[in-house]
Amino acid sequence: MKSSFASTIFAAAALLASALLAAHAAGAAQGLTPLNREPAPALVLKDSEGAAHDLAQYRGKVVLINFWATWCEPCRHEMPSMQRLRDRLAGRSFAVLAVNVAEPDARVRRFLEETRLDLPVLLDANKTTTRAWSVRVMPTSFIVGPDGRMRYRVVGDIDWSADAVVGTISQLLSGD
Repeated sequence: MKSSFASTIFAAAALLASALLAAHAAGAAQGLTPLNREPAPALVLKDSEGAAHDLAQYRGKVVLINFWATWCEPCRHEMPSMQRLRDRLAGRSFAVLAVNVAEPDARVRRFLEETRLDLPVLLDANKTTTRAWSVRVMPTSFIVGPDGRMRYRVVGDIDWSADAVVGTISQLLSGD
């Protein structure tokens, strides 16, 4: 009787774990909240190397814009998946801009050296751009279509390299 009860509990736990895993995988695509396709706010910032970036220069590309900070654990957790996404879409009209919010340049540089991420990191030292984009929680990300219009928003971290997310971005790259 005890072994039957234990096997029932084990089977129920396995079923629950499987359901949670499936929900998490489905949630990656569901994390992309569609937006109303308004023009993206201005974004003109210098990167950690001092080069200027203007979102208008990225017209014709799908752009992932991520607002983050080094102290934000979910931000740090999702950054490698942004790198994998960019690598997976290499050669296509896709760009990633990681906007660091109000941290000293030295701290950002140290983080980049430690993680060895190869993403353009823009510095929003006074939070002007962060406020213009109405970012209140980090990480918060936006996907801007090739037409310069807001397509999706994600509040919180997400696995950017998940097949469902890559599929959504690939549809934008194909002209949707």
